[in-house]
Amino acid sequence: MTTASASPTRKRPNRRAEILEAAARLFAVRGFHGVSIEDIGAAVGVSGPAIYRHFSGKDALLSEMLLDISSRLRESAVAVVTSASGPAEALDALLAAQIAFALEQPALITVHDRELGNVPERERRQIRRLQRLYVEEWVTVLAELHPACPAARLRAATHAVFGLLNSTPHSAGELPDQDMRPLLHAMARAAVAAAVNSH
Repeated sequence: MTTASASPTRKRPNRRAEILEAAARLFAVRGFHGVSIEDIGAAVGVSGPAIYRHFSGKDALLSEMLLDISSRLRESAVAVVTSASGPAEALDALLAAQIAFALEQPALITVHDRELGNVPERERRQIRRLQRLYVEEWVTVLAELHPACPAARLRAATHAVFGLLNSTPHSAGELPDQDMRPLLHAMARAAVAAAVNSH
């Protein structure tokens, strides 16, 4: 990442962000339906009803949580792609950003995988749209690197790379971050190469 503003894992130092982060941790451990507003309030040191000053309820909190990270990932991708000197550098930057997200925000990965179905339909469509746009940033870069490879194959490879990188909640603690980052980067590059070279 070239700038802090482009990072999908940047911190937002305010009470609303603190609530979102605490809720993500709780949802990841106990599930959306296993966490009450009172639990979230206790995690940030306020009464449960005080949460309603920031969010209308758990549905709204979950929706904003997943909309926010989907938007930040997409903005991050746009920023690194437009600032890169070419597609190879852009791919490395996309990988670095996704790896940073995977290692630094495992709770959000778990919540998205498990709880997207609990997001109201309108917000769920917005999340899916942002995610499609994020994928297409990757596909565009890969298409520049591998113009003979069909877009559908590049799209499938992109989703496979996400699956690989976003498995980090299951491997947390196995290796320190400074070892996991290059390992994940090398494995993701190998996965892309396998997809395009076997075509």
